[in-house]
Amino acid sequence: MFPKSPRCQLVPLPQQQVAFVVDGQERLRWHAADDAPRPFFFPLTGPSGLPLTRMGHPGAPNHDHHRSIWFAHHKVLGIDFWSDNSDAVIRQDRWLAYQDGEEEARMAVELGWYDGHDPAALIKQQLIAAIAPSDQGGVLVEIQTTLNSIAESLELEQTNFGLLAIRVAGSISAVFGDGILTGSNGKQTEKELFGQPSAWIDYSGSVDAATTEGLTYFDHPHNASYPSKWHVRDDGWMGASVCRDAPVMLYREQPTTWRYLIHAHAGPANVPVSRQLAEAFDRRPPFVVRPAKKPHHEYQIERDQ
Repeated sequence: MFPKSPRCQLVPLPQQQVAFVVDGQERLRWHAADDAPRPFFFPLTGPSGLPLTRMGHPGAPNHDHHRSIWFAHHKVLGIDFWSDNSDAVIRQDRWLAYQDGEEEARMAVELGWYDGHDPAALIKQQLIAAIAPSDQGGVLVEIQTTLNSIAESLELEQTNFGLLAIRVAGSISAVFGDGILTGSNGKQTEKELFGQPSAWIDYSGSVDAATTEGLTYFDHPHNASYPSKWHVRDDGWMGASVCRDAPVMLYREQPTTWRYLIHAHAGPANVPVSRQLAEAFDRRPPFVVRPAKKPHHEYQIERDQ
């Protein structure tokens, strides 16, 4: 008798893509091919199966660098890793582990930040992403990233732009749809939330004529900038600005880790549910990549108990 397939699965695809599948339905996809200046996730779908993120701005072609869910930073040693207007690129150097599971599926990859001129990277980035069904409905995407400077130290300069950004689907934005921004303090709209600290931000709206869905983006209490001040816009994007008030130093021997959680959910923002998820996220141990103990596996991803 064949063993039961796990509920959560990762499916590697051509062109360095990986499908994140829950209950037989693809809910998220990773893109790491060299046809874009940096890797990204697209799409993240809601319970209806419709995308809750999009590629680019609905009305501004000069924002094509907004690729759904992505890591970037505007000023690294004066180099622009945010827009598509420089030679700087972020590349996937190798994948480390793909793990299926009944409770969650996990991926670990290594990325390099390159200035476009020197073949050596400036920053080494380890990215771990996991997807799981949520007891509150929808799916949870947990993202953990660790940055090391290749030199002894390196400065991420002060800026609104970085580190993890999300461009939501046009229909759930406030300008191009009927979306509503909601913060952890219950306040709403860009006017009330832009540049303000918040434990999480939700963007929810109509995905079709009869369905409301959204994304809640959680900062983690152990992140250095928590609660981050948010760069949020009515035109449909949100990001926890880790360097809004001051630069952040990266070191070769002392890695810096940030943890985030995204809840793709049905219905409008639900403050009590989001508070429960934030408390559970706070208690959850971080990930760690270790040499594998199982045969035919080089690395394994575990919770750091």
